[in-house]
Amino acid sequence: MEDEVEAQERRLPLNLTLALAALVVIVAGMRAGADLLVPVLLSLFIAVVCTAPVQWLHERGLGLRLSVWVTLVVIGGMLILLALLLANSVGTFAEALPGIEEKLYEYYLRLLDGLASMGLAIDTQRLAGFLDTQKLGEWLPALLSQLGNLMMQSIVVALLVMFMLFETLNFRDKISRALANPAPSLERFNEFSHTLKRYLAVKTVISLVTGALVWVACLLVGVDFPLLWAVLAFALNYIPNIGSAIAAVPAVLLVLVSPDGGMGDALLLSLAYLSINFVMGNLVEPRVMGRALGLSTFVAFLSLVVWGWIFGVTGMLLSVVLTMTLKIALDSHPQTRWMAHLLGPAKGGPVEDASRPLAERARMSKLKRKVESVQRK
Repeated sequence: MEDEVEAQERRLPLNLTLALAALVVIVAGMRAGADLLVPVLLSLFIAVVCTAPVQWLHERGLGLRLSVWVTLVVIGGMLILLALLLANSVGTFAEALPGIEEKLYEYYLRLLDGLASMGLAIDTQRLAGFLDTQKLGEWLPALLSQLGNLMMQSIVVALLVMFMLFETLNFRDKISRALANPAPSLERFNEFSHTLKRYLAVKTVISLVTGALVWVACLLVGVDFPLLWAVLAFALNYIPNIGSAIAAVPAVLLVLVSPDGGMGDALLLSLAYLSINFVMGNLVEPRVMGRALGLSTFVAFLSLVVWGWIFGVTGMLLSVVLTMTLKIALDSHPQTRWMAHLLGPAKGGPVEDASRPLAERARMSKLKRKVESVQRK
């Protein structure tokens, strides 16, 4: 027994080196094949989200194949309608963008002159050079270019989603035929898929509610292109920590230089964005998901940097989703569950609960909150 322990200790540096080398090869491969992997990842994300309505329709008496077709038709119709509504807003905004940039530049120079008149030693010409409108405008065409590439791949993504949904209908049977003892693997896969579908469903619903609230706020304040900013808020809500702030910047700057807007409306809209994201991100989302389905702030920000470096804008949008998928997969196996704990938030449950699967801890946490709520009443 002692010889085996010593042999494992001697092999530990070699195993760590091999694991690190494998990780480097995998990351390099993903970065090199980003053009191929991005539509596949988007398809997986959409397919997992679509499984919830498919299951709901099947429980109400529809066949599985018919449920898949109904889900695809309804979601596809909604996306086409949204694209048609956005097309006009995006085109109008692109035409007005040069004038908006010029007004922002003038507003910035007036702000610097105002600070200089208050006695602050500011070289306005030197600082103004940092705010070159041509350089500032480069990020938007780059972003629109990547989004345009994604739109060009929409047909491929739609076909992949359809095939993936139909493939899941016979996935359990394939696993059962492929493995000699499929019960443990199927149990871990069911736990993994259930937790992942729950996380994606909750995150998507919260993002939809966030986008709807932003749309209402933009309408009340009187911001142009409210639907565009609502869709942007929905998409960037998947980016941790900084996604909500990025979504607020263009709408706030637009109302700041708008003839009907000004500093007061810009502050009011900023307050609306802060309130929406505080309530949805810090109160509603943790309460619905539970701490077991959370990530530490450092891991969330690191995942944003890493996945963004590998897959670009799409990687940033799906950074938390990809990291949560990795965490759930690690948590579904007892031997790797300790890695999932390291990715989670600092404040968690009792230490004795650490050996339980993530889905079970989430259910226990929710039940505990219900009991405490009844006791307070």
